Amino acid sequence: MNKTIDEFKKLTDAEEFFVFFNLPYDQQFVNVNRLHILKKFSQYMGEIDEKFPDLNPEAKLSQYCLALQKAYEVFLESTPHEQKLFKVFNDKQKNVVKLTEITSD
Repeated sequence: MNKTIDEFKKLTDAEEFFVFFNLPYDQQFVNVNRLHILKKFSQYMGEIDEKFPDLNPEAKLSQYCLALQKAYEVFLESTPHEQKLFKVFNDKQKNVVKLTEITSD
């Protein structure tokens, strides 16, 4: 049975994407990195849609599968903080005094 784009569009959980694409994953790793993996996956899907607007649904799903695997692997080799996917990692902290800013008089 072939999987369809319509089936893909109904998925919501990270685990559902991995099962849909029949990709192995570590549940504990996904639990810790879920939002980051999904955000990176979303970015990769956007790039695929932009670069290859005329892909047929089967080819698009194949590319999405590779994108999910790539997004998962990014966080095996890097941290969410290093990837800076979310605004919180890019905002400068307020009401923080750095040790280098403290002087003794």
